[in-house]
Amino acid sequence: MSTLQNFKRAGHSPTLFAAFLYFAFSCCIWVLNGALAPFISEAYNLTPAQKGLMLSIPIMAGALMRFPLGLLSQYIGRKNATLVEMGLIAVAMLYGYFMVRSYDDLLAMGVLLGIAGASFGVALSLGSGWFPPQYKGLAMGLVGAGNVGTAVSVLVAPPLAQAFGWQTVYAIAAAAIVVPMVVMIAFAKEPPDVDAHASLREHVACLFEKDGWAFSLIYGVTFGGFIGLTTFLPTYYHDQFGVSKVQAGQLTMLAAFMGAAVRVVGGWLSDRWGGVNMLTGVLVVVAISLGLVGMSSGSLVLTTLLLIVCFAALGAGNGALFQLVPLRWPAATAVAGSMIGEIGALGGGLVPNLMGVSKQHAGTYLWGFVTFAVLAVLMLFVMRIMQIRWTRTWAEKGGRARRSSGPQADPVHYQRA
Repeated sequence: MSTLQNFKRAGHSPTLFAAFLYFAFSCCIWVLNGALAPFISEAYNLTPAQKGLMLSIPIMAGALMRFPLGLLSQYIGRKNATLVEMGLIAVAMLYGYFMVRSYDDLLAMGVLLGIAGASFGVALSLGSGWFPPQYKGLAMGLVGAGNVGTAVSVLVAPPLAQAFGWQTVYAIAAAAIVVPMVVMIAFAKEPPDVDAHASLREHVACLFEKDGWAFSLIYGVTFGGFIGLTTFLPTYYHDQFGVSKVQAGQLTMLAAFMGAAVRVVGGWLSDRWGGVNMLTGVLVVVAISLGLVGMSSGSLVLTTLLLIVCFAALGAGNGALFQLVPLRWPAATAVAGSMIGEIGALGGGLVPNLMGVSKQHAGTYLWGFVTFAVLAVLMLFVMRIMQIRWTRTWAEKGGRARRSSGPQADPVHYQRA
């Protein structure tokens, strides 16, 4: 209990909660087309490749919008940036309700859903900004647990679509986004952890460093796998196993909820064990479980159990990687996190496309799962090479926070790759 009390005293809990709620609602809305995919596919009689494209666009659009929002937050403040974004989300949802009438309109709606996907870096930086380095992994894990919004979406959206029509779900989402806006206005306080005198070049320095790209590629497997699979699984369960649209959402929720919940554990363990150590185990589990999922397509029960294991690893990996980000870029965490989130989330856009192409051209989803498993193995090798230098410069052995002061503990003075 004393550890929890120390954690609460170290930061600002109301801001942490507001950031969590904002991120949860954003995730819920970001994957709406995935949750509604069985209904949309039936309405427009989509091919597997068309489904893949439809599901990929919101992920990729959200990824591309993350860095601009993170950069904006450095100038108008993270709290103000979240309010601007949530206002735009409400407008986008109203467009979906009133204007979507064809498959092309649906693709345009996918771009607008990407607005909700831009929230990641700002949410994590806002929620963790009041906490010292030894607690940032846990704080980011708690905010990142807002990924549970994806589980809520795939659980709640299908019954609403069945009762009121799938486009009406967009209107409900437009009304719901008011809740996190009110909480943000009432409870959040802008954190002080920004170097107000830093230049634009210093803010975006992570774009020009090997570390930033290594983090982004690893995140492309962990978070990209999480969001891509969450978006794709309602379609997979419905098409592969013939379950109902509502049941497909419920089965997806089991895995997505596990991934969101374990993210907190991943951040907490990384503070103690080290983010590099955690990511090593995560990538091994992800590669093995995804390969087995592809080969267990005849068993609904085995597929679901393997996906739960896979999502637990992905969630832990997301928490572990973002335990490392504020250690590497302490004065520009929002921008660095948004850049890593932007490039990393693009990996999620690959998943539905890989699956759709695999199904359409090979008659099976197996090769989509195998390809992503191979990417996990490649990222494991990349990280094990890079971590040698990380633990000599800005992190302790295994990826823990440095306790000592001095130039070597400060990434600003670390010689860039």
